[in-house]
Amino acid sequence: MDAARTVDAVWKFESAKIIAGLTRLVHDVGLAEELAQDALVAALEQWPESGVPGNPGAWLMTIAKRRAIDHLRRTRRLQPLEEERRESRDPDADPDDVLRLMFLSCHPVLPTTHRVALTLRLLGGLTAGEIARAFLVTEQTVTQRIADAKRLLAAEQVAFDLPAGPELADRLSSVLGVVYLIFNEGYSATSGDDLMRPGLVHEALRLGRLLAELAPSEAEVHGLVALMEIQASRSAARTGPSGEPVQLHEQNRGRWDQLLIRRGFQAMLRARATGGTPGPYMLQAAIAVTHAQARGAAETDWARIAALYDLLVRLLPTPVVHLNRAVAVGMAHGPAAGLDLVEPLLSDPALRDYHLLPSVRGDLLERLGRHAEARVEFTRAAALTRNAAERDFLLRRADATGSGQAAGHLRPEPGTLGQAAQRFLASQDLTPATVRSYTQTLTRLRRSLGDRLPLTGLTPAHVSRVFTTTWQEAAPSTWNRHRATVRSFSAWLGGEDLAALLPRRREEPRAHTPVDNTILDELHDLPLRERTLWHLLRESGAPVTTVLALNVEDLDLDDRTASNGVSWRKHTARLLPALIAGRPSGPLFLTDRRAGPGATDVCPHTGRRRLSYERAEYLFKQASGGLTLSRLRRRAGQNSRIVINVGR
Repeated sequence: MDAARTVDAVWKFESAKIIAGLTRLVHDVGLAEELAQDALVAALEQWPESGVPGNPGAWLMTIAKRRAIDHLRRTRRLQPLEEERRESRDPDADPDDVLRLMFLSCHPVLPTTHRVALTLRLLGGLTAGEIARAFLVTEQTVTQRIADAKRLLAAEQVAFDLPAGPELADRLSSVLGVVYLIFNEGYSATSGDDLMRPGLVHEALRLGRLLAELAPSEAEVHGLVALMEIQASRSAARTGPSGEPVQLHEQNRGRWDQLLIRRGFQAMLRARATGGTPGPYMLQAAIAVTHAQARGAAETDWARIAALYDLLVRLLPTPVVHLNRAVAVGMAHGPAAGLDLVEPLLSDPALRDYHLLPSVRGDLLERLGRHAEARVEFTRAAALTRNAAERDFLLRRADATGSGQAAGHLRPEPGTLGQAAQRFLASQDLTPATVRSYTQTLTRLRRSLGDRLPLTGLTPAHVSRVFTTTWQEAAPSTWNRHRATVRSFSAWLGGEDLAALLPRRREEPRAHTPVDNTILDELHDLPLRERTLWHLLRESGAPVTTVLALNVEDLDLDDRTASNGVSWRKHTARLLPALIAGRPSGPLFLTDRRAGPGATDVCPHTGRRRLSYERAEYLFKQASGGLTLSRLRRRAGQNSRIVINVGR
């Protein structure tokens, strides 16, 4: 193995420990990763000539630690005595550092997508490109998520420590959720051409096993590991020769990985040995164990699985768990019993675009002999999934259910919702704006009900269900706009009014109520940047994007104007000099932290980027209780007051 490949392999295994130790030393996970990367670069430069050291992980840690101490001295962030103490501490001495890093990367303050990206980056040692390819997003998107996560952790001053007491359960749940999300994306890819992404499955298993070593007394950790081990054991049997999905009851169990099954059983025994009431992951693992114990599909103890789901739904009453319970009940007590549990889920907004809901319903309908209805459900499920392999599988099921058409030749038939919607939009003399509006409504109906739903089976009840799951919480104007589309479509069809169960909602006139200067003057506890931005928006009446695009060199402070025509009054004039702080050029409104390498639109004097519209909007919403920045713009004849939440 050449030196470069050795460096890569060592980094995969040692990066988490190095970054964790450095984070404890410098108290900044972003800086810690930069220092670790510096050590990695040093290895790439030196190892090809000097050879790989006997303990490559310790070599990387030593180099990174020296860089960290040099940085701390150079920036003079520490008093001499404190610096001496820190330098004397070995950053790789605490075995809990990696566990701390895991809790930090999965902190609830971060959006879920950011937790996943940061975890795979810091604990998995994956590059942004590798993460992007795994989740079918751009490398730039992943890089931005990681950078935003680091900035948010710093802004929220999240401590590098282990949670204790009541906080532990919530924080551990977040970590387990991230690991299981990574596993599920690998086990059943939500998009792309392939059903599985083995790299993510292996990474989730590695993270789960690591977590079990670091937190051996937590039953739910072992429960999650058991669940993942047993599910991963079926990987080879889950796809056919062409990559098509193979359902659980049709899988060749001889291809199940017995080593992974044994590991899963052992993890389950460790979970039980910790004692206490089983949690959600232990119950799901128990279900997986029951499947693994059956020699064949016919011997599966579905009654036990249904009973376990009864317990699980009490602890985790999510719509997906309810749907899985319906499957188990349908297998244990017959398809009619399962269908009775599925029907109420059709109006749940959380499952509106979840392809497994119509897929499960189609399976139950097919077992009941209701083939025409089952075919519509399988087609609808195929339209909802973003995974090509699963879509082809569902279309084949639709084709095989009460139809003699050949697979791959499924088209909207005459008299179906899909074809009628297409003809309606093509036959009307409509303006482009109306076509866009009508298309939005009809696309939702087609997506929710399926293109192949016969018009003879399309009822006001169907339409009402779609409106309930999609627009129940929408503004009256939005509801009424979609309702009007349905009425026009009904009139064109010449049948019953499909909007008959959709009452028109009363629309209240919306007054523009800007914040006045008196209220803004009271915001002494908020940062200078926010106060200046809000006053400037209030006094200038300029669009938010125009104000955020201002540069320091554009301003004439004496004349109270900018080169693009923006002007302001005394409140802004009093704040601007302190905000500019002597800078001769660069963006007027800056982010809190320095930009990374290669960043654009950066202040040449501070190294910070221009404040984004999204961040500015978020800050104002936090302070105002949900209002948008546009409410700051002055409108003629209005002087209403909005209370700002200073104690955010």
